[in-house]
Amino acid sequence: MDSQVETEAKPDIEDPEKKKKKEEKAKAKELKKLKALQKAEAAKLQAQQASSNASKKSERKIKRDAEEENTEDYIHPETPFGEKKRLSRQMAKQYSPSAVENSWYEWWEKSGFFVADSSSSKPPFVIVLPPPNVTGALHIGHALTSAIQDTIIRWRRMSGYNALWVPGMDHAGIATQVVVEKKLMRERKLTRHDIGRENFVSEVWNWKNEYGGTILKQQRRMGASLDWSRECFTMDEKRSLAVTEAFVRLYKEGLIYRDLRLVNWDCILRTAISDIEVDYEDIKVRTLLKVPGYEKPVEFGVLTSFAYPIEGGEEIVVATTRVETMLGDTAIAVHPDDERYTRFHGKFAIHPFNGRKLPIICDAILVDKNFGTGAVKITPAHDPNDFEVGKRHNLEFINIFTDDGKINSNGGPEFAGMPRFKAREAVVAALHKKGLYKGAKDNEMRLGLCSRTKDVVEPLIKPQWYVSCSGIANEALDAVMDDENRKIEIIPKQYAADWKRWLENIRDWCVSRQLWWGHRIPAWYVTLEDDKMKELGAYTDHWVVARNEEEAQIEASRMFPGKNFQISQDPDVLDTWFSAGLFPLTVLGWPDDTQDLKAFYPTSVLETGHDILFFWVARMVMLGIKLGGDVPFRKVYLHPMIRDAHGRKMSKSLGNVIDPLEVINGISLEGLHRRLEEGNLDPSELVIAREGQVKDFPNGIAECGADALRFALVTYTAQSDRINLDIQRVVGYRQWCNKLWNAIRFAMSKLGDDYTPPMEIVPDVMPFTCQWILSVLNKAISKTVSSLDSYEFADAASTVYSWWQFQLCDVFIEVVKPFFSSNDPKFASARRFAQDTLWVCLDNGLRLLHPFMPFVTEELWQRLPPARDCARKESIVISDYPSVVQHWTNERVEYEMDLVESTVKSLRSLRSLMPAKERHERRPAYVLCRTDAIAEIINSYELEILTLATLSSLKVLNEGDDAPIGCAVSVVNESLSVYLKLQGALNAEAEREKLRKKMEEIRKQQEHLTQIMSASGYQEKVPARIHEENVAKLSSLMQELLSFEQASQHLERDIAAEQESH
Repeated sequence: MDSQVETEAKPDIEDPEKKKKKEEKAKAKELKKLKALQKAEAAKLQAQQASSNASKKSERKIKRDAEEENTEDYIHPETPFGEKKRLSRQMAKQYSPSAVENSWYEWWEKSGFFVADSSSSKPPFVIVLPPPNVTGALHIGHALTSAIQDTIIRWRRMSGYNALWVPGMDHAGIATQVVVEKKLMRERKLTRHDIGRENFVSEVWNWKNEYGGTILKQQRRMGASLDWSRECFTMDEKRSLAVTEAFVRLYKEGLIYRDLRLVNWDCILRTAISDIEVDYEDIKVRTLLKVPGYEKPVEFGVLTSFAYPIEGGEEIVVATTRVETMLGDTAIAVHPDDERYTRFHGKFAIHPFNGRKLPIICDAILVDKNFGTGAVKITPAHDPNDFEVGKRHNLEFINIFTDDGKINSNGGPEFAGMPRFKAREAVVAALHKKGLYKGAKDNEMRLGLCSRTKDVVEPLIKPQWYVSCSGIANEALDAVMDDENRKIEIIPKQYAADWKRWLENIRDWCVSRQLWWGHRIPAWYVTLEDDKMKELGAYTDHWVVARNEEEAQIEASRMFPGKNFQISQDPDVLDTWFSAGLFPLTVLGWPDDTQDLKAFYPTSVLETGHDILFFWVARMVMLGIKLGGDVPFRKVYLHPMIRDAHGRKMSKSLGNVIDPLEVINGISLEGLHRRLEEGNLDPSELVIAREGQVKDFPNGIAECGADALRFALVTYTAQSDRINLDIQRVVGYRQWCNKLWNAIRFAMSKLGDDYTPPMEIVPDVMPFTCQWILSVLNKAISKTVSSLDSYEFADAASTVYSWWQFQLCDVFIEVVKPFFSSNDPKFASARRFAQDTLWVCLDNGLRLLHPFMPFVTEELWQRLPPARDCARKESIVISDYPSVVQHWTNERVEYEMDLVESTVKSLRSLRSLMPAKERHERRPAYVLCRTDAIAEIINSYELEILTLATLSSLKVLNEGDDAPIGCAVSVVNESLSVYLKLQGALNAEAEREKLRKKMEEIRKQQEHLTQIMSASGYQEKVPARIHEENVAKLSSLMQELLSFEQASQHLERDIAAEQESH
């Protein structure tokens, strides 16, 4: 039931045995790699320690002995499967994804952390995983789904909800049948028809049990916290009974019926296929394409004109892109107002090959008299538009194709038995012979191809089972669009318009497929002893629908009392989307009134790709309302489609398909090439694909781990309807994990072995930076929770990242380092407060990050000492999500730290302009404060500024003081300028240019604002609050301009003084 828009072409189905061997090989390789990494880490540590001791000859032997003992301290002991991970005594000096992500999942699963309890008093929060195809392997679209859904479910679980995430697998009718048919042909040179239906279905079950479901195992590698105790399969016994029950109930309510209509037919599979299984290729001009079953390429994009003789000697010219279908023509349509053909009204054309009389009919709906010749051939059995014309005018419907795409006896003896595209050539030749051929020209067209077989889809008229959709579609439409009683919210909201358009124009749903693998349609045909026609389906009123054969016998006896009859079950199966549409109900036990159904239905949110909004989401809503009595979910979140870094669809032939496991584990360029060679690309495509890989992944793909991949994918969700995935972004987040790792290593070294966290935190008595980091942590918690609540996952991830990176690591950890590097008694109290604050920040920060990055946060959180006299949860998975602590918020402290950070940023900016060799030297700086309040703040936080800006000294100047000489200058704001002492001479021209640009920028802003405030009607139209803000902004700009002018004067004075000294 996979979404299909993410890739340009469906991947070729891999040989299952090959796949199994590859998986075993990959697993062994990963274990080997992990051991090698651990050995390398140990050797590295040994080498580092050895080199640091090289100068101490007298202690060398003792040290070496100690090192040999201590290298083991950095390597995780082996953890028995399913037990809590055994951590090394010391943290490794570098983050290693494979070492960190090992063993945790098995313990989480075995501990039952993911299992929901239907009798719990907690509020439920339920997600049903869109069931991946049983044939599928994890692709990047699945990884995105997994990353988003696991983020949601982990957050809700930590927030006190009875969180249930249900895993399931789709039987994938066509895809699975194709895989097993290919296997049969490859291994035994047999078709399914050779072994019969029962044996074939048995073969499919054997294949499913041996190879199917790989993808669910791979979800574990992504860290997906699914409730595996509820895992189900759309064709297991419970789901199969539910599908039968749904069909019977809908039939009894008159919502399922059988009818003869046009369907999308695949001549290779010999089945009807759904619209989503049809890919369209746009053809601009005459084009030769390979078609399965044909040695030579077939010509498309050509409009062929030919004439039909009219009774009485004239002729009428028509044109078509499918000239072979003229064998099934039953009329010619013209516009009633087209004077060219008025004389033909009511007359007949004569079919040149079989003498059939074709009425000339008038149809203003179909015919555009200004297009082409204004005359249209009508083939009601092979064209959707013609089908409607046939019904309007009561025409004959003549099917000319067999199920495998050959011309049948209706096409005439001259063409019978020919494959349809060979018949195309034969018909053109026959028209030439009869002098009726009028020429051909290029014609732009859209060609429908089956996404599975690449066969050209043929519209065929077939008796099929349909679900009547108009009534249930209206209810589904109202569920989203009714403002007063909205039951479902679609996010992003722009997709509600698509929902409305599709459901307002819905057609009845064809639910039968001519396959052997799937849910057999619970309908039996009754053949009466005295029936003249004995073929299955010959009489439309001889069908009975029942739950089983015994029920069908009873129903047939009721329908035909006293008659002798035999019943036979419809050989067709149900469309895979039918069972998928019931999935939110059936996974919870419907039609039985189970505890799960009562506790967890409706579910909370459906998360999926926007490409299956109609094919799956709408059908779930229609069936959920009808059969479950309520909508199946309250929200629908639609994620973007993933493309490559250049915005191209992912395609094997371009070499840009990204396998999530290759990103997690890493792969060389040679490995990527090898994967291509194992596929089914032809040699020319292989060359292009290899070139694409060399260009995009010249060094292969670095090992990134699941955490980094998940985080990157979640941050990408802000990109509207498509994601242009750049692997370097994932690599960047893997490097960021190292930053987290080092933050914890720093903390552990500063907390010490005997540290115990405090019972409570009282910010008021703490140093300024401790108060600040707690206040901004509060803001980060608040913003993260509100973003997650509104399904703005990129904002949530960005908020957590920014707090960790720019506030905790870049500022707080740097600022508190002096407290630990000096034994000065004045730092004793600050040191203890810094330890407590550090612990609180790491504990909250890891829990805040956990839903996004489960593995690294668990490993680091387990390293933190537990709070005193407090029973800590066994795992971060089931610990509480951070919540805002009101008394931590301190707006004054945040304002003052903003000023400190702005000052530091300006000083760092001046330093970055210096020659490279001078940038890292500590040097004096000066801060010119134009108000006493600003001067007081800067004086108070001198240590913080010295530390963060790497200064040797800092002096605060007042407005009356002379500006220092020999300094680079930067204006922070209208009240504050900074000066950094230079070593050499000033680059006068560069400094002048920098100040000139800044002043020009401020003047522009000032002019723009003045213009707005001077506009006519400004005073009347603009609210007072906005006016006050504009006045304050203008005043600030004027003051800032004065500050720059003053800095410019100081610069000119410095330049003059320097010139005098020379």
